[in-house]
Amino acid sequence: MKEKDIQTAARIALGAGLIFAGISHLTFARKEFKAQVPDVIPLKKDDTVLYSGFVEIAMGGALVLTPKKHRQKVGKLAATFFTAVFPGNISQWLNKKDAFGLDTDNKRFMRLFFQPVLVYWALKSTEKNKLV
Repeated sequence: MKEKDIQTAARIALGAGLIFAGISHLTFARKEFKAQVPDVIPLKKDDTVLYSGFVEIAMGGALVLTPKKHRQKVGKLAATFFTAVFPGNISQWLNKKDAFGLDTDNKRFMRLFFQPVLVYWALKSTEKNKLV
């Protein structure tokens, strides 16, 4: 498989994952996502979950559908989003809130290491391919 094909598959997979996550924010996982909203956010937790769900759906769609010349910008935007929501993961760990099967301090702590992977994934799957 060529590097370009791997990059395309990674970008589409990330976009599809964001769309799925966004839909889950709006439907079956709203309660779980509320556990990740830090208390310092000045909005109602449910509103925060709904707004972030809409953003994730839009961002996922943009990752999948944006023309090639704008993909790198979308990737940077997605990476920024993943960075912006990271405090929610920290809050879940510090406040010992169970959600998504993260029911121990160790599981919640290990989850923190996945966020940089998402940032990297967003950037690498949308960077301009030097070979093409």
